[in-house]
Amino acid sequence: MTSKLYVGNLPFATTAQELQDLFAPTGAVSAVDLIFDKFTGRSRGFAFVNMASPEDAQRVIEQFHGFDMGGRNLTVNEARPREERPARAFDGGGERRDFGGGGGERRGGSRSSARNERSYR
Repeated sequence: MTSKLYVGNLPFATTAQELQDLFAPTGAVSAVDLIFDKFTGRSRGFAFVNMASPEDAQRVIEQFHGFDMGGRNLTVNEARPREERPARAFDGGGERRDFGGGGGERRGGSRSSARNERSYR
């Protein structure tokens, strides 16, 4: 068993220090890594906690899985290795389609050109 734990369903205001203090009586906490949304900077409600030994990690799972923290029942289990994902292309995705149209002559252009002139003022 590894000593890295996944801790989920955390209250969004939880700090790394609070997790450290919560788990410390059960075993030595090596590191706490709270996960934040990269766009908003807000907590995503889960963390990874490294315990000093696999025995400490097992005690934390037994004691804190289902534990009520701020009205939420924690999920505590062994962290799984991160799955490899294919690289994403940021080119708009999918195939490009030509819907035609566009070109062609406009009739009654005075009305549309008057609108365009107003928008540039």
